[in-house]
Amino acid sequence: MGELLALVLGPGGVVPARDVARGLLERYPEPSDLVRLPPLVLQGMSGMGRARAARLRAACELGFRLAGAAAAEGTRVRGPEDLADLLKRELGGLDREHFLGIYLDARHRILAVETVSVGTLNASLVHPREVFRSAVGLQAAALVVAHNHPSGCARPSGEDLELTRRLSRCGNLLGIELLDHLVVGDGELVSIREYGWPDPL
Repeated sequence: MGELLALVLGPGGVVPARDVARGLLERYPEPSDLVRLPPLVLQGMSGMGRARAARLRAACELGFRLAGAAAAEGTRVRGPEDLADLLKRELGGLDREHFLGIYLDARHRILAVETVSVGTLNASLVHPREVFRSAVGLQAAALVVAHNHPSGCARPSGEDLELTRRLSRCGNLLGIELLDHLVVGDGELVSIREYGWPDPL
């Protein structure tokens, strides 16, 4: 593990990467703990600096997400509670809105989980074609979409309801049902299907 971490950190620092890796693993034995550390905390550690901190966070986040997506594949989705752990892992603690597509087969088992778009501090910019491009390519029978509110409040906004309406209409046209739109806040998950599905226009 130390050798892999040293490769991620790379050369170029005052302290050799192997020594930095050893120190990090002594302090944080679980790599998942590292990805949650604020960038300034990582940068302030002996031998790190901005470049090494950025490489480490990117590598940890990539591994974290790949492992989570792989674990989710094949999971059957019966309701929002079946996605709670996945969404906490994918969307927890982010400072920007991330919009996910969760693509399902005919038995509502997860085929893939993809980040469709990354928005700003308070807005998620997504178009239905981006959501359904992967659905068509994966031959998905249904999908669930989800996004986070960095403010911590998971109450759906008017824009969330309007986007849900548009996605539902597109899904009906394509024969790929939108089962739900989930909004993730600080320890809170709101299902728009349960909150009040918007009426079609």
